[in-house]
Amino acid sequence: MPVPYDEMLDPAGAPRAHCRPYYGWLREQPAEQLARKRTEADALFHRLGITFAVYGENEGTERLIPFDIVPRILPAHEWQRLEAGLKQRVRALNAFLADVYHEQRILKARLVPPEQILCNPQYRPEMQGVRLPGGIYSHIAGVDVVRDHDGNFCVLEDNLRVPSGVSYMLENRRMMMRLFPELFARNAVEPVEHYPDVLHENLKSVAPAGATDPTVVLLTPGAYNSAYFEHAFLAQQMGIELVEGQDLFVRDAALYMRTTRGPERVDVVYRRIDDDFLDPLTFRADSTLGVPGLLTAYRAGHVSIANAIGTGIADDKSIYPYVPDMVRFYLDEEPLLNNVPTWVLRREKEREHVLAHLPDLVVKEVHGAGGYGMLIGPAASRAQIEEFRGRIHAHPERYIAQPTLALSTSPTLVAQGLAPRHIDLRPFVLSGREVTVVPGGLTRVALTEGSLVVNSSQGGGTKDTWVLGPDWSQARDETL
Repeated sequence: MPVPYDEMLDPAGAPRAHCRPYYGWLREQPAEQLARKRTEADALFHRLGITFAVYGENEGTERLIPFDIVPRILPAHEWQRLEAGLKQRVRALNAFLADVYHEQRILKARLVPPEQILCNPQYRPEMQGVRLPGGIYSHIAGVDVVRDHDGNFCVLEDNLRVPSGVSYMLENRRMMMRLFPELFARNAVEPVEHYPDVLHENLKSVAPAGATDPTVVLLTPGAYNSAYFEHAFLAQQMGIELVEGQDLFVRDAALYMRTTRGPERVDVVYRRIDDDFLDPLTFRADSTLGVPGLLTAYRAGHVSIANAIGTGIADDKSIYPYVPDMVRFYLDEEPLLNNVPTWVLRREKEREHVLAHLPDLVVKEVHGAGGYGMLIGPAASRAQIEEFRGRIHAHPERYIAQPTLALSTSPTLVAQGLAPRHIDLRPFVLSGREVTVVPGGLTRVALTEGSLVVNSSQGGGTKDTWVLGPDWSQARDETL
């Protein structure tokens, strides 16, 4: 495997230009001081209740996501290129969703095989022909980005259903500003704390026509959901009601919220519930999490749902390989961000190649998430590899494969001190009247030495992500 790209140090071991001020400060810090700051951060996160649930664990339902106090730093020019690529990609994905549920031009052109869409469980025929405000399906997208060994950004995955993690991006920044206020005085770090305001405005902008002062609510499955902290946090930050399905009802094809003052009309639902559980009259009849008749109100145009029902078809891993073609097809542009090279195992030649090289590749279930259902060939036992070989033979359409990437690394504070650990980045792209990206995102870090799995459910941690403003060079000169 090639040597990974180091985010802070060049191949000679010197700090990259945009990291010099911070790196100089970091080298001056006593190890005991850094350890104390890390302990203080853990205690504060515990006290604030910033945890997530891990289902099936015997030791309890709540766990702290490990937080690393060494930030990941991006210069302005790199962020600008990445931001442009993210906006382009999400515009294309929204155009694809609008097309799939209306004219289906891309299917008629055979650019994407129709059976890949129409036979996919993420495709929702109930959404066929439904007109949405602004034609927007994915209002909040979390796009997972990695760097290859040359330092180029590539998209690893698109998350368009109910992407999570933005609360940790915001709380990580708050924590860093609390622990190290002097660093923000010395470095021109772009702010992220306005994200809830931008999100709220975007949600209001897609309200049904005629809603002059739209009422927005955040629909949660409840306190036992793994991301409940985030649901409560975002509702509080936006100043909107956090509701469960039992708090809402449909009457005359309109959605209402039960309040102490009587029913209140709801215009926009920011839902954190999967499609299957949203409306027991249409989807899973045994769901107690959703609202009976919600789809009726939605199809009538009396309420907006973010993200739209049916967006899962665009972030299914079997559709991911076609996204660069979507950019060309809908936008008539060349993609600014590349995909990671991907083999689609329903194709015979690609399947034969993957089966011949399983120990060297990563194999993913097309409907998998959270790091589950994966084979990481170089880290797998012979028995695990053979088990996956059998799965692929039985159901090749359920899998894709990718090379084992040398994910970029960033210095991370571990028990032995500072050491490189593999990272990725999840920026959050908001679509409303405009497509916007708050500068930064959630940097996830694989805390186990050599591990490439960054998911919190698999033991990964998080870092603050610094995007330096255009004037960072002035701040640099003043500190050198």
